Amino acid sequence: MSGGLFFSARNLRSGDRRLWHWGWLPVGAATVLTIVGWEAIGTTEPGYAQRQLAFIPIALAAAAAIGVLHPRWMDRWAIPLYVASLVLLLFVLMPGVPEALVRPRKGARRWINLVVIDFQPSELAKIGLILVLAQWLRAREDVARLQGLVIPVALASVPFVLILVEPDLGTALTLAPTAAAMLLAAGCRRRHLAIGVVAAALLAPASYPFLKPHQRARVDALLAQVVGDTRYSRDIGFQADRAMTLIGAGGVAGQGEDGAQRLLETNALPEEHNDMIFSSIACRWGLGGSMLVLAACSALCLGAVAVAVSVRDAGGRLVAIGIGSLLATQVIVNIGMNVGLLPITGMTLPFVSYGGTSLVASWIMVGMLWSVASARRADTLRAAFQLQR
Repeated sequence: MSGGLFFSARNLRSGDRRLWHWGWLPVGAATVLTIVGWEAIGTTEPGYAQRQLAFIPIALAAAAAIGVLHPRWMDRWAIPLYVASLVLLLFVLMPGVPEALVRPRKGARRWINLVVIDFQPSELAKIGLILVLAQWLRAREDVARLQGLVIPVALASVPFVLILVEPDLGTALTLAPTAAAMLLAAGCRRRHLAIGVVAAALLAPASYPFLKPHQRARVDALLAQVVGDTRYSRDIGFQADRAMTLIGAGGVAGQGEDGAQRLLETNALPEEHNDMIFSSIACRWGLGGSMLVLAACSALCLGAVAVAVSVRDAGGRLVAIGIGSLLATQVIVNIGMNVGLLPITGMTLPFVSYGGTSLVASWIMVGMLWSVASARRADTLRAAFQLQR
């Protein structure tokens, strides 16, 4: 296959697209989540809901523009997008940058002020990493050997470290499962990945002294919560305690809009429109609303896997696997911290939490899935991409 393209020009004509494919499933799931998120944000933050509503057509337009593009763009723009994301991640960390451009919030430097929107370079880094890993892995056959993992691990480690320094632990943690899933799909031996997972598990406790004070406190609060110790429930553990209380208050039928507003205001849940949006949904719509969100999130992630399985090209399959694993990690971590199973890390719920950059980036990934799924092709895969290893 010449030119290093995902799709061979002789096997795919520009207008040769399929109408019925698995790309419809992520589109439908993302639509449901976007609507639920907008309604949930408006429960206590009508102003934020109006801002979110303004970004919805922008996000949909971006997804549509990406979806109709020839999938070759992913290969052509992989390195430029990856490099651009690293430059922007470095920019927000540079000392001396005017606060008018990069204003720290709660000690974190994550956003670039573009007047109409606060842009998060980490969102671009997610997409850039998926594309550059797909480009590298699709053409390599040495990924089954340990030395073949050096470059992919390095590609993932650079944005991981930069995002961690911001600090944004939640976003940084999404990159590792994403890279691992793509490596597995590309033919990495399971025992090599297992070694990495075991090493990370053993090193995690050793990293505790190097965490920032508030991060250590959140780990302490989670461990205390597991054993029924409530001493942190009024300080560092307040957010998790209030989130679980509000989820329980929603019951089966929910409290409705007025009841949820009163409970959310009375309990003063921090970030109820953002990181803790799932608690707001459970409080307002109860078990039914929670199950709807879980079902839509499952359909979104499984849709990405279905796209990966249905395509015959290596690059498209890796892109779909990367997107599916990234979104699945975000969903698991966000809901896990809302229900008290994981420490609070600042992870948003895709398509649901407030945030213009996150919404647009998430819909762009849906557009990427559509682009891959809708293209007709007759390419064949080498054995490593059969997901049988």
